[in-house]
Amino acid sequence: MTTTQGKSAISVFSKDCLSRQVLLDVTGRWGILVLSALHERECRFNVLRRRIEGISEKMLSQTLFTLRRDGLVNRYVEATIPPKVTYSLSPLGTAVAKRAVELVALLETEADRFEQAWAAFEE
Repeated sequence: MTTTQGKSAISVFSKDCLSRQVLLDVTGRWGILVLSALHERECRFNVLRRRIEGISEKMLSQTLFTLRRDGLVNRYVEATIPPKVTYSLSPLGTAVAKRAVELVALLETEADRFEQAWAAFEE
């Protein structure tokens, strides 16, 4: 966080602001996809891994850990053998995921325009 005359100023443009780190966690390669998948429904680890094509177990584990640290994802463990672990969004995670899902929907809706832009760029 930056300080202005002893007061804290929150700005993602400040290199020391915590909100910048969370922004990077959410918008990183896998964060937005995990949030979007959990916005649909709570999931177990392997369900998430199958839902998000191309993510490795290691990257899914790291992403879930990071999003849990940020307070966006909850992890619920049932005391069974083997333990049943379910992931869901926290209230804060639901608010962030709602906007992430809106961005994903916009990108999917405009896919044809992106394709046109790529083709025009290559000419």
